[in-house]
Amino acid sequence: MSKKISILGSTGSIGRQTLEVVDEFPDRFQVVALAAGSNVDLLTEQALRYRPLQVAIMDESRAGKLAQNLAGLNIEVVAGLDGLTAAATNSKAKLVVTAVSGCIGLVPTLSAIRAGKNIALANKETLVAAGALVKAEAEKHGVDILPVDSEHSAIFQCLARENRAVSRLILTASGGPFRGRSRSELLKVKRAEALKHPNWAMGEKITIDSATMMNKGLEVIEAHWLFGVDWEQISVLVHPQSIIHSMVEYEDGSILAHLGRPDMRIPIQYALSYPERAGNTLPKLDLAGKTLSFEAPDVEAFPALALAFGAGRRGGTLPAVMNASNEAAVNLFLQEQVSFPEITRLVEEVMSRHTVVDAPNLEQILASDAWAREETLRLAAIHRSAP
Repeated sequence: MSKKISILGSTGSIGRQTLEVVDEFPDRFQVVALAAGSNVDLLTEQALRYRPLQVAIMDESRAGKLAQNLAGLNIEVVAGLDGLTAAATNSKAKLVVTAVSGCIGLVPTLSAIRAGKNIALANKETLVAAGALVKAEAEKHGVDILPVDSEHSAIFQCLARENRAVSRLILTASGGPFRGRSRSELLKVKRAEALKHPNWAMGEKITIDSATMMNKGLEVIEAHWLFGVDWEQISVLVHPQSIIHSMVEYEDGSILAHLGRPDMRIPIQYALSYPERAGNTLPKLDLAGKTLSFEAPDVEAFPALALAFGAGRRGGTLPAVMNASNEAAVNLFLQEQVSFPEITRLVEEVMSRHTVVDAPNLEQILASDAWAREETLRLAAIHRSAP
């Protein structure tokens, strides 16, 4: 019997690659719901191909066009945040792939957990903003959270389903397109340069996060919640080749590493097929002639990593504020309204202005998220108008 899945963010990079995995295993997986932000044309194309029971589009102004495109096909069309939540809680789905970008994925993911759905988590912002809340709900409802990020999938596999005798989790980072550059050199970075990742093909937001190393900071916080380890047990190592996806060091000094080609379809497939591991037709890793190198991250040129460790240790609403401010600042950079180094400067300033709420509920997390976005825009406008 095929596993029925719902995909939130089906038109994005991870969503499209998830559908490629479905294509590889048409007898194993059946798509019952698709959800996207605003790309009505691609969502229509996907719906016509996979014939889900339900499609959702976040942009409510495009719901009419989507319904018209799918008229007569017995596919339910829903819209807005309620629509994403409906797709996440579809009664037929057994597994929900959360591949939407940003904190918008938090409410649908929590709703899916409360509906008893297992989660293939590609939306790291969900655990960054509300890790304690999400973990508590997952435990309450007996739900598995299966990591899709290559680094967390690697750790998940190296742990061999047990966390005993773990000394340290080592997250690897490519270093992004600006590895080795100084802070002064980063002042000259332009949008097009920042979007050229050396190893991975990803969406714009996560590509910029990789360039600032905020992506790795978000992954540090995510790893804390996914695997239940202390902050002192998480470290980051720059590995430019992106072949070792992460490592686990045990108390006896042994280190287990997960190696593979930099291809997101591999961890996506593992999350979809877990606890089974299936063969596929993807190219396999050939290590002949390969050189693997490692270096410590440059936290002076890329301070985002230190900001994330600080936010994670402080906890409460501070990680949500950091994440929301970063989303807003990255968007400003993509619009060429702020410089590359100003992304993390804005985030740091917004974090310093926030009054942290400890043990927040969902409403307090969402309120902090909204405040951080507004504060980031306000500060950016002040900086632009300064002489």
